[in-house]
Amino acid sequence: MKSVGEVMAIGRTFEEVLQKALRMLEIGVDGLVGQQKGTDKATLESELRDPTPERIFAIAGALQQGFSIDQIHELTHVEKWFLYKIQHIVELAARLKDHPNPMESDGLLLKAKQGGFSDRQIGFICGVEEFQVCQARDRYGIRPFVKQIDTLAAEYPAQSNYLYLTYSANEDDLQVEKRNSVMVLGSGSYRIGSSVEFDWCCVNTVHTLRDLNYRTIMINFNPETVSTDYNECDALYFEEISLETVQEIYKKEAPMGVIVSMGGQTPNNLVMALDKAGVRVLGTSSLSIDKAENRHKFSQMLDQLKINQPEWGELVGVQEAKDFASKVGYPVLIRPSYVLSGATMGVASNHEELEKFVQRAATVSKDFPIVMSKFIENAKELEMDGVACQGQLVLSAISEHVENAGVHSGDATLVFPAQRTYLETVRRIKKVSAKIVETLKINGPVNIQFMARDNDVMVIECNLRASRSFPFVSKISKINFIDQATRVIMGKSIPLRMDVASDLEFVGVKAPQFSFTRLDGADPALGVEMASTGEVGCLGDDFEEAFLKALLSVGFRLPVRNVLLSTGPVESKASFLKWARLLADMGMTLFATTGTGEFLSKHHVKVQTVYWPSENRDPNVMDCMNQGILDLVINIRKIFRRRN
Repeated sequence: MKSVGEVMAIGRTFEEVLQKALRMLEIGVDGLVGQQKGTDKATLESELRDPTPERIFAIAGALQQGFSIDQIHELTHVEKWFLYKIQHIVELAARLKDHPNPMESDGLLLKAKQGGFSDRQIGFICGVEEFQVCQARDRYGIRPFVKQIDTLAAEYPAQSNYLYLTYSANEDDLQVEKRNSVMVLGSGSYRIGSSVEFDWCCVNTVHTLRDLNYRTIMINFNPETVSTDYNECDALYFEEISLETVQEIYKKEAPMGVIVSMGGQTPNNLVMALDKAGVRVLGTSSLSIDKAENRHKFSQMLDQLKINQPEWGELVGVQEAKDFASKVGYPVLIRPSYVLSGATMGVASNHEELEKFVQRAATVSKDFPIVMSKFIENAKELEMDGVACQGQLVLSAISEHVENAGVHSGDATLVFPAQRTYLETVRRIKKVSAKIVETLKINGPVNIQFMARDNDVMVIECNLRASRSFPFVSKISKINFIDQATRVIMGKSIPLRMDVASDLEFVGVKAPQFSFTRLDGADPALGVEMASTGEVGCLGDDFEEAFLKALLSVGFRLPVRNVLLSTGPVESKASFLKWARLLADMGMTLFATTGTGEFLSKHHVKVQTVYWPSENRDPNVMDCMNQGILDLVINIRKIFRRRN
């Protein structure tokens, strides 16, 4: 198995659920057809013959190119029933495209909606905006109906809170309860960058809302989540977390508002569109969220507040990016706005890498600015998780990363309470956090990431939502941050508790779990884009005990006897020298690649030299690894910089 999550779509036709499910995957498509680029027949044949995650789109493309059902069946061995259903979707798309005025054809519009086409997808095919499709539906009364999942196989009348929307019906299955309702947007599918931590936040939000006597509505589409259990909320919609779907459910349910700050980046990205559509967002205002998510606006705000941050500039073109990098010096960090888990962020060390990262970032941040900043090396990274009430920070927890700044917070080893941070650094973090919270008038959860070097504290970014570390700090501190944040969002007062770590008698360490061995060709080097697929949390009387437990829990093998060293450029070799001596003094056998071996030998550290495969000499690094001789590899990457 290689997948790290899944989605579940429910509808009344295969066409409907297939297109829903493809949108739920959040891979940049609005459905099966509509946005795929044309491909020649030879390439399509190859894609049909050799299965890949993209093959379903190749099937649709082949049908558009005139392939017959029999031909596709012969190449793919996909059951013909499914191929005929896909063909129906392709035919509907062709009818929409060829119609002289599809927004005036209520019959065609209804068929498209019954076939699982979203408003955005129809708009793209027809060359109109999404809101125009929605307006056309409203004119003709084309609205989805709410249906219940029959949990009793039709033997008895079933009253369940498992709900979904469909256009293949003529009435709703339920009458909306007339009492205060609050809608919570879930986290969607588990995947790299968004996993069980956000589901934990959503579930705890629902529990608190129920304690406060609100009727709870959840929108989520992951069959693995606790939030989609039948007894967690009053109404559960197994539906897409999209503007169109949230709007339709909002109109049906008429809740007092929507909580978007607990499900991670997916619901947070909808904030401005929901606000524009008249949906009431509970908690921190939409404008404040946009000010934090929009890299340019946030960096400008920090400058105005005279809060330290790495030197930055908005990216408007490749040449301007090169000019900025030449001015501040490599390495530089490229950061798109409104992204999950550091998607397409990158640290560039030269002009060639810069061009690559700029092009990647531009693909996911078309509507929002990309910011470049000077990347600060050898800095410590810290995080402040907190709860704010009307612009006042009332609850906070400061944790530190074991790794230097530059490793994504989801991949970093997190220590709480911070153990190796100056008191003055912690004081400055609290002061800066309070200033940002006050300026943005935050009302709910907040996560601010900092870097510090020699007590010089700089802000990296601010998330006006729950973070990956909220469950961790909640469990270590024994104070449920999500419960407190939910109470604040709903207008309840909570006690002021600024230092939750002062009287803890233990230390917690959160360590990442990786799946590199499952994925051929995966790069195990960590960076600003998240790569881990899970995590563990361990407690100890001190940092060393908790850290050791965490390493063992993610599969680290002990004892370590044989260590391979490849320590990169000469600066890294010199920095690592004292640690190499320490390893040797502990009785470990040190192996080293050619350059590292020569350096350590000159400084009287005993090593055995091994060779890269390209050197065609024995003993070979890969042979040593394959034979299980090595217990640990310490590899420091070389960074090539262009001197200007």
